[in-house]
Amino acid sequence: MAETTPKPVSTRRSRGEKRSLPDQVAAHVRELIMSGQLRFPEFVRLDQVAGELGISVTPVREGLLTLRAEGLLQLEPRRGFMVAPLSGDDVRDLFWVQAQLEGELVARAVPRLTDDDLAQLDELQRGLAAALTEGRLEEIEDLNHRFHHLLAMAGRSPKLTWFLGQAVKHTPSRYYETIGGWVQASVDDHYPILEALHARDAEAARAAMQAHIRHAGELLGRHLDRALAQG
Repeated sequence: MAETTPKPVSTRRSRGEKRSLPDQVAAHVRELIMSGQLRFPEFVRLDQVAGELGISVTPVREGLLTLRAEGLLQLEPRRGFMVAPLSGDDVRDLFWVQAQLEGELVARAVPRLTDDDLAQLDELQRGLAAALTEGRLEEIEDLNHRFHHLLAMAGRSPKLTWFLGQAVKHTPSRYYETIGGWVQASVDDHYPILEALHARDAEAARAAMQAHIRHAGELLGRHLDRALAQG
């Protein structure tokens, strides 16, 4: 397993729900894989992950088994967990799915958003722009999550929101600043979405959101392609 200098892993979800230790492990290693810091055919050492996160090996193994079920890891007999092949096109496919889900949710949200909701979205966007100007990267992540979460919840579809949550897990939020153009897109791509929301145009909002998510997938896909080419 490659040497990394991970940020501290939070004990709570960004939505405020506490994560189990295996879930923390899965999130930590998933982000290393999705950001290209771990890649095929590297092996993930249980003891190293346990040391990085300050936990025992047992929840590490449980978390890695989750990633095996997701297809991000392979379990090699007598050798351990190996990173499965992951290409830039695989990443683009994941974000295509996310784009369809978020596009549908934001289209459903349009007739349900109140003036207060729109004002809150505008305020979040102003905060994002200010955080970008001042280089407050962690604040960008938080504000970006709140922006998307408000719209997803306004779509009022628990099943679609659940599926979206499964897709969003593959976004490497703790390493997004290493991906060229990602931070800028997290701010700039929101303006067409907001314009469509204020116009109460559901189809324009759908198209703007889908373009935003596909753009993020393209940026991450290129980042991973470069990492694979460097070997």
